Amino acid sequence: QAQLVESGGGSVQAGGSLRLSCVASGYTDSIYWMGWFRQGPEKEREGVAAISIRIGSTYYVDHVKGRFTISQDNAKNTLSLYMNNLKPEDTAMYYCAARTLVGSFNLWDRTAWNDWGQGTQVTVSS
Repeated sequence: QAQLVESGGGSVQAGGSLRLSCVASGYTDSIYWMGWFRQGPEKEREGVAAISIRIGSTYYVDHVKGRFTISQDNAKNTLSLYMNNLKPEDTAMYYCAARTLVGSFNLWDRTAWNDWGQGTQVTVSS
């Protein structure tokens, strides 16, 4: 099991930027995928971005494309999410997730991810 710790959340005004980080420890060699999910007030947890750790391919949901960038630093076991042009609707608790299972899966199905961080809050004011 991998342990995931997020940081970097905060409060910004609309149009601002934030960088979230997630440090992984534990069985990190077993991680095939990492991603970011978010859960807004009274909303379901939804996928935001994902990256294939072995290949480096990145994936985004439509409403963050062009604004968010996911990246990995394997030497530091760190996953980052760069968020630009933030909007009030981006306000949510952001969670880092890891998947150590092989095989195809739905990237945005949160039940397909087996390890989760505690979350970091992002608040965007208008």
